[in-house]
Amino acid sequence: MTTFDERKSAHESKFAVDQNLEFKAAARRNKLLGLWAAELMGKSEAEAQEYAKDVIIADFEEAGDDDVFRKIRADLDTAEVEQSDHQIRRHMDELLELAREQIRNES
Repeated sequence: MTTFDERKSAHESKFAVDQNLEFKAAARRNKLLGLWAAELMGKSEAEAQEYAKDVIIADFEEAGDDDVFRKIRADLDTAEVEQSDHQIRRHMDELLELAREQIRNES
């Protein structure tokens, strides 16, 4: 194997690891986001855990975060919880950073 091939292989491996970590971070963020929203809606602990799973599943509807945002937005509106779009998106960003940090610390 040439040096070029080794570098290419190493780069591809790093990319795969990074993508896997980002997927895990997004899933963890969605769980944390679901727990946060469930608390705002006054759900019990069991209901909050179920709701967090629903938020994780919502992320598989389309690429990006808009599907998760729409779910949280609609559910908060239905429960008459006051949160602006900006507050929700800011919380999503904060929780993604927290999830990334948690995953890095686990490795």
